[in-house]
Amino acid sequence: MTDAVGSLTVRLSAVPRRVFVLGATGTSGRATVRALVQRGHEVVCFVRPRAGVAGRLKPDDSARLLEGAEVRFGEVTDPDSLAHDGFRGESFEALVSCLASRSGSPKDAWAIDHGAHVNALSAAGAAGVSQVVLLSAICVQKPLLAFQHAKLAFEKALMESGLTYSIVRPTAFFKSLSGQVDRVKRGKPYLVFGDGTLTACKPISDRDLGQYLAECLDDESRYDRVLPIGGPGDAVTPRQQGERLFHLLGHEPRFTQVPVALLDAIVRTLSLTGRVLPAAAEKAELARIGRYYATESMLVLNTATGRYDAEATPSVGSETLFDFYARLIKGEASAERGDHAVF
Repeated sequence: MTDAVGSLTVRLSAVPRRVFVLGATGTSGRATVRALVQRGHEVVCFVRPRAGVAGRLKPDDSARLLEGAEVRFGEVTDPDSLAHDGFRGESFEALVSCLASRSGSPKDAWAIDHGAHVNALSAAGAAGVSQVVLLSAICVQKPLLAFQHAKLAFEKALMESGLTYSIVRPTAFFKSLSGQVDRVKRGKPYLVFGDGTLTACKPISDRDLGQYLAECLDDESRYDRVLPIGGPGDAVTPRQQGERLFHLLGHEPRFTQVPVALLDAIVRTLSLTGRVLPAAAEKAELARIGRYYATESMLVLNTATGRYDAEATPSVGSETLFDFYARLIKGEASAERGDHAVF
């Protein structure tokens, strides 16, 4: 049995489950909840009383965004709240998490990417959960940052839990690559690091990612596996992203090249200042995150060669980044970037 949703055909789950969802109010989380509901699962979302970027979502807002699911409120970092406000002593078959730290700072990363997930795994086990689908990130292949180590630490705990798991590591998100649409529309140049060809990725839409995550509950070929995925089409560099954006707007391409050495200088300065000022130390970590994304591709890493491999990065879904750019330009879509902003 299928249910047509826009241009997407959704196949109902062969075994509808009772699913507990974390991270539901983010754009990927909302798309995942929508896909789970469409597939016939009974979905319970556990969210903060003030959710979203800067806590802008009130309980009624969260409930409207997560139509078709039951929404419960509490604090994911509090084990008692997870148990009493979230699971409530009830039984569930699966846990799906799209939860991630917002800033990537060490304190935030270890509290959310690791600590909150460890708490949720314990509470889920007590609720009878036998299957976990985790949204992780492809960048953990080459861990140099605190949030990457925190994610890997929980991935290891999940693998050792004895539960059936699917660890999904997507490449870049559309919202992370849409920050320059408005500036280019205003006639400004597109900013690139180096010459704009240092990195490449296979961006994936929230809708395609949500569908993939929901399908993990039924697809046994995805059980007990780490699953790197990208969106459809070839890998694209930042320069190609800019060129296509100018083409869609009917403008001549104009680029401003930002030297990676500038990022290195910022990291060094903030790191030195951070020895005496904690706030500067946190900013130094954010600068290191920026440098990482400016110099590392979001593709499968060939550990034998140390090179990123576009051909080895699976492609799923149907919407491309440039489809999304076209819809943004027409006002048919919005990019809710929040803490994902780079420029």
